[in-house]
Amino acid sequence: MMLQTELKRLGLFDARVPRYTSYPTAPQFGPSVGDETVRRWIRAIPRGARVSLYVHIPFCRRLCWFCACRTQGTSSLAPVQGYVETLKAELALLRDELPRGVEIEHLHWGGGTPTLLSADLIGDLAAAIFRTAPLAGDAQFSVEIDPNELDEARLDALAAAGMNRASLGIQDFDPKIQETIGRPQSYAITRAAVDGLRRRGIQSLNADIVYGLPHQTRKGIADTVQQVLSLHPDRIALFGYAHVPWMAKRQTLIPSDALPEAQERLALFETARELFLWDGFEEIGIDHFARPHDGLAKAAREGRMRRNFQGYTEDTSKTLIGLGASAISRFPQGYAQNAPATSAYQGKVRDGHLATSRGHVFSEDDLLRGAVIEALLCDFRANLPAIAAKTGHAPETALALADGLTEAFPGMLNVEGGTVEILPRGRPLARMIARHFDAYALSKAGHSHAV
Repeated sequence: MMLQTELKRLGLFDARVPRYTSYPTAPQFGPSVGDETVRRWIRAIPRGARVSLYVHIPFCRRLCWFCACRTQGTSSLAPVQGYVETLKAELALLRDELPRGVEIEHLHWGGGTPTLLSADLIGDLAAAIFRTAPLAGDAQFSVEIDPNELDEARLDALAAAGMNRASLGIQDFDPKIQETIGRPQSYAITRAAVDGLRRRGIQSLNADIVYGLPHQTRKGIADTVQQVLSLHPDRIALFGYAHVPWMAKRQTLIPSDALPEAQERLALFETARELFLWDGFEEIGIDHFARPHDGLAKAAREGRMRRNFQGYTEDTSKTLIGLGASAISRFPQGYAQNAPATSAYQGKVRDGHLATSRGHVFSEDDLLRGAVIEALLCDFRANLPAIAAKTGHAPETALALADGLTEAFPGMLNVEGGTVEILPRGRPLARMIARHFDAYALSKAGHSHAV
């Protein structure tokens, strides 16, 4: 209770701050980055380099009301088929620019609902990707799975394509909560999906659950966690629900008076956290948990973990190329985002252009601050002089960024010998502490709760 009082005094329960899956964050992107800029960045990738690809499938059979992702509903496969043809054309444009010998180190299909694709479309899209660049021998190929949109044929197609990690969206198993957020999904359907994946040799399973949902209680989230644990996932993402109805209109269907208060959100997180730790998971960053054998846990222990638009990852590729509507790429030179609307995205590609509509060119200051923020959110520790040396800055430049930090968050961190360390008691404040190193004004659109 004393810690909660301190956290409240420091503003945790009122703050809205970025999740910092990028720096600068997406609201800072502008129109200065377009087709020609991205073509130059692609051509600058070294020959034989290993890159990562993200493929965005924005379609869903139904729109979950809690979701704030770029998605659209469809009752037929026709628009999905047309979209896959556009993805294939975008891949051909990419292939024309990629230097020789480039391999894919990480491949991720997200959405939306990638498993909305038919078995034939899954095979067709995978073949087009691998005509563009082959998977490296030790590559990770992950797909976001909706257990409601899965059958034997699609499971076979995903396994044949080389998927070796599956990420299952669960959110919460309570039927009342599922009804309120527009996401019906029984434990039995989820169990069947897990069993089907295991039978096909997909041994690496992630599960996503959400705290802060309407009608959620500590007992209820504990019940959901126990059911999730019975599925034996290797990795858990425990995300806080971001209620932003001014940005995601579908969230107006969720009764705001049923949402837990900020202090209760923290209690929900802690309830789930304690159960995961009790079951032998290792705590990873601010909202992930992994079995000790999992690649993310190993990367965290060895200081190799990174943070990108998919959250925490062991992906160390310098280049992440996003394909599809709204997808974001990260190059050593900056960020590039495709046109968010499916129609605009398809129009650009149809005209023979890369679909980039906006982005951001890194400044030297961006690289320094971004590296500090990533270190704090991955490791809860940032060696400022070492980061300065790596990004080409004088040590005193990095040290100056921490001015006023201990006064702003008394008792929550140590700053000693040029290293900023967030203490365990201060970890709920990690995103607020990261905000101290952000040089940009917060977006007027607002961000999610800090907890």
